[in-house]
Amino acid sequence: MNADELKARQNPLKDQYRHEPHRARWTLNASGTVDVAQQTCHIETGHGRILAGLHQATGGSGTEACSGDMLLESIAACAGVTLSAVATAMSIPVRTARVMVEGDLDFRGTLGVDKTVPVGFSAIRLRFVVDSDADETTLATLLKLTERYCVIFQTLRQPSQLTAGIERMDGSVGSAP
Repeated sequence: MNADELKARQNPLKDQYRHEPHRARWTLNASGTVDVAQQTCHIETGHGRILAGLHQATGGSGTEACSGDMLLESIAACAGVTLSAVATAMSIPVRTARVMVEGDLDFRGTLGVDKTVPVGFSAIRLRFVVDSDADETTLATLLKLTERYCVIFQTLRQPSQLTAGIERMDGSVGSAP
């Protein structure tokens, strides 16, 4: 897809969202079925079913998808698509690009071995390797705009309000002790 084709797809949406801002608000969702006996969760996606399980560092078999890996994969996917769209929209010549995401995690936190160790990633690094004739200033702009418009990157950089709840299968809400 070239810049004109991308603009032809996006401009009607941009116009609609300018004039009817409520149409730009969507609620995306994900769901899964938990198998407590196996410590797994079947996630239903628009592209198939994923079986998620414990990471090997926490006693998992390594045959199921790890949610930590899936988080890094979602960053890679979002950033890669965003880089591609920004490069296309700005007519920045990129022949090929590779996206890599690494995350540092200390499993003592998630296993409760050391209560002072945080649960979750302590650092995440995103980088691209591109084959392009664009100058350094243009590539810096490409990176800056990719960061700015990547939904997952921005959500992690400036976390959204996050809540959790639990209810019984009959619809009644459980109460905390």
